[in-house]
Amino acid sequence: MLLQENYPLRKLNTFGMNASARWFTEANSMEDLHELFGDSRTEQRHAMILGGGSNILFTKNYDGLVIKNNLLGIEKIREDDQHYYIKSGAGEVWHAFVLHCIANNYAGIENLSLIPGSVGAGPMQNIGAYGVELKDVFHELEAFHTGEKTIRKFSHADCRFGYRESVFKRELKDQYVITSVTFRLSKTPKLNTSYGAIEKELEQMGVTEPGIASVSRAVIHIRSSKLPDPAQIGNAGSFFKNPVIGAAEHERLKKEFPEIVSYKNSDTDFKLAAGWLIEQCGWKGFRQGDAGVHKDQALVLVNYGNAKGEEIYALSQRVLDSVKAKFGVLLEREVNIV
Repeated sequence: MLLQENYPLRKLNTFGMNASARWFTEANSMEDLHELFGDSRTEQRHAMILGGGSNILFTKNYDGLVIKNNLLGIEKIREDDQHYYIKSGAGEVWHAFVLHCIANNYAGIENLSLIPGSVGAGPMQNIGAYGVELKDVFHELEAFHTGEKTIRKFSHADCRFGYRESVFKRELKDQYVITSVTFRLSKTPKLNTSYGAIEKELEQMGVTEPGIASVSRAVIHIRSSKLPDPAQIGNAGSFFKNPVIGAAEHERLKKEFPEIVSYKNSDTDFKLAAGWLIEQCGWKGFRQGDAGVHKDQALVLVNYGNAKGEEIYALSQRVLDSVKAKFGVLLEREVNIV
C-alpha cells in the first residue's frame, strides 16, 4: 500500500491541530488491513487508527503510522417482530448513519444526532447524549486483531460498556481495529424526550405528536445552539467527563454548595455536571491566545485558530486543578491525548 510521509493531519482532527504523521495511509477494505498488518514494519511504525478525529488532541507530531479507517457500507442484515438489525462499516460518519436510520424508520438513536465522529469510534467511547447511550442499541461488532490477523465478534457483554468506556479503551486498547458495528433498532419508537430541553424544543417547534425525525431535529437544534461547529471553531466536543461520586461525598458537596447540579446515577452514587463545576471556577469564556473555554459551554475547550495542542492541554490541566481545589473533585479528560 502507498504510505505518504510527513502527512498533514489538520483537516483530519476536529480540533484543527496543525500536526503531521510520519507516515499515513487509508484502509478502504479488509484486504487493506490484512496487507498493512501482515507487514512487520507496521508494528515497528507504531500504527494508530484514526476515525473521524473528533475525540483526539494532538499535542505534537505523530512519529508513527496513522491509518485512516474508511470501511464503509450500511445494510439491514435481519429483522424480527420488534427490531431491525442494521450493520454499518466502522468508517461511516456517525451523524450520516443516524440520518439514514431515521429516514428508514429505524428507531433508537435519534437522541444521538449530530455527535461528531465515525461509527467505529462509537462503541469504543460508548457515546451518549440526552438520556441515550450507544450500549442501549448495540447488538454486536466485528474487529480485526492486529497481531493475529483474525476477525472476532464482540457481544454486548464482551464490550464491557461503562460511562464513556469500553474494553477497547482499557484491556484491549490498541489490539483491535473495529471494522463494523451492528445495532438493534426498534420498529416501534420509544421516544426519550424527558432529558435536557428536548420537550421544550419540540414545543417551540410546534410539534404536538413527536416522532423520531422531530426528536432528531430538536436534538440538532439544541446541540447547534450550545456547541460550536468544529468547521468554524476547532474543538472535540465535551473535553471532560461528568464525574461520578459516592453518596457521602455528594451530601458534603450539597451542604457546601446547595446549587450544585447533580443527577442520581445509581442507588449508591451521583453524577455531577462537570460544566457547572468548571463554570463556577470562572473558566467559561476564558481565552488566552487562541486556546480557550467556549463562551456557551464550559465543558468545551476550543482552538480559535492557531492554538497548539500543548496549549490546549495546559489549559485543561489548569481547569482540572481549579475544580479539584474548589470542590475536591477530580475531573477526567474525555478526549484522547496524543
